[in-house]
Amino acid sequence: MQSSGRQAEALGRGRRVLVVGGGIAGLGAAQRLCCHPAFPHLRVLEATARAGGRIRSERSFGGVVEVGAHWIHGPSQGNPVFQLAAKYGLLGEKALSEENQLIETGGHVGLPSVSYASSGGSVSLELVAEMARLFYRLTDRTREFLHAAETPAPSVGEYLKKEIRQHMAGWTEEEETKRLKLAILNNLFNVECCVSGTHSMDLVALAPFGEYTVLPGLDCTFPRGYQGLTDCIMASLPKDVMVFNKPVKTIHWNGSFEEASAPGETFPVLVECEDGGCFPAHHVIVTVPLGFLKERLDTFFEPPLPTEKVEAIRRIGFGTNNKIFLEFEEPFWQPDCQHIQVVWRDTSPLEDAAPKLQDAWFKKLIGFWVLPSFGRASQVLCGFIAGLESEFMETLSDEDVLLSLTQVLRRVTGNPRLPAPRSVLRSRWHSAPYTRGSYSYVAVGSSGDDLDLLAQPLPADGRGAQLQVLFAGEATHRTFYSTTHGALLSGWREADRLIALWDSQAQRPEPGSELSSAPGVPGPREAGPTLSVDGQGSVGLGI
Repeated sequence: MQSSGRQAEALGRGRRVLVVGGGIAGLGAAQRLCCHPAFPHLRVLEATARAGGRIRSERSFGGVVEVGAHWIHGPSQGNPVFQLAAKYGLLGEKALSEENQLIETGGHVGLPSVSYASSGGSVSLELVAEMARLFYRLTDRTREFLHAAETPAPSVGEYLKKEIRQHMAGWTEEEETKRLKLAILNNLFNVECCVSGTHSMDLVALAPFGEYTVLPGLDCTFPRGYQGLTDCIMASLPKDVMVFNKPVKTIHWNGSFEEASAPGETFPVLVECEDGGCFPAHHVIVTVPLGFLKERLDTFFEPPLPTEKVEAIRRIGFGTNNKIFLEFEEPFWQPDCQHIQVVWRDTSPLEDAAPKLQDAWFKKLIGFWVLPSFGRASQVLCGFIAGLESEFMETLSDEDVLLSLTQVLRRVTGNPRLPAPRSVLRSRWHSAPYTRGSYSYVAVGSSGDDLDLLAQPLPADGRGAQLQVLFAGEATHRTFYSTTHGALLSGWREADRLIALWDSQAQRPEPGSELSSAPGVPGPREAGPTLSVDGQGSVGLGI
């Protein structure tokens, strides 16, 4: 084992680690690594002017609204986001209560306070509850197919529709009530699209659907904003770790790169930024969203990723779920109302109606959640909409969205004089260039194995320096994909992977030089391109 003096000398060189992406996965990895003495040279390269990624709280309407992540899903002791939020004092008394932590929701969205029909007027909440029981009983049964040799359908959507057709045979009501039942079920399909981040449940694979793990606890929010969590993590990092407005162009790996400020030392990885700046490193943890990876596959890695990883990235699903906030001077809903459902009577999950997006995009909107009051001057509803309709909504002006939703609300409430909202705010996650959508799902043709494959570090063949490129983010967590806790756990996982490598290397007998005992440092002129970097961060091609 190395003496403390030798180890200190080796640590003086230090492992250079770059984290690409300042969302909760990247911040979690950075926080973990900063606590270890082997990684004094750590940088987080964030493409935008803010940290948090898809956690984004904005001050608006006299309070704070969540443009990105909204709830802690399954706020209980097994959820690291809940644990951190509790540690930092960011949650309310109810969310912290043992009673709240023990509630089993099954991952299902609660029933609405009121349900409006497109024909005007309310829908029977008893009928809504009956259809919700049917829908959630069927979705719970999808777990039966996790380890089945065969499935009755390739997708969750096709399975649900097949089962609903069989149940319809036992419906004895008049035709109008049957159609209303199907319209309610159509709303529940759209809710599930928002939960899964997909355009259609026909795109979501049935066999692996039950692998997603639901934690106990009634979903809760952050009274002062979700971003308070990422702000607390960022505040714990040394001041020079975060580098903002630094979008990465290409990650060069399996090379031998030099830097003028470190003569005689070579690095297996070089991260090239859009502004021409270059950062040599021993390890890079890539935490960018899957939507961005899908779009930049051809140029983001040099050499290109192995074929099997490329194919996994292409197979895993990644969709869009957006929010639309409407601000009113006075509420038109009752004081105890929490959730407004909107049911379109002419819709059915059993019909593949495809009207033009511009004529019917708003029919994909599942309804509105009533946000906690920001004071008498501001009453805010938050609507959710997923899929292609959601992406189309991003292309419209604020005025067009406001006009369309004012017409919808006047129609469903039966009040043609309902005052229009006085302002609108919405997310545009598909248009965001470094996100290109909301979160991942396991698509038809994919499986949990693809998420594990995406998470595997490079090089995969064991040649050259170890753990050059590591992968984190919600799409790399097999059972918690699409969640903030999945993202955080993935960042911790990759940090721990590097720490374990360092610890194992540092404990080996000294073979002759301090450098050769350090992890991730290639031998003289390993196979791959050679670049030299001067003190100004510019790069020159060497031989």
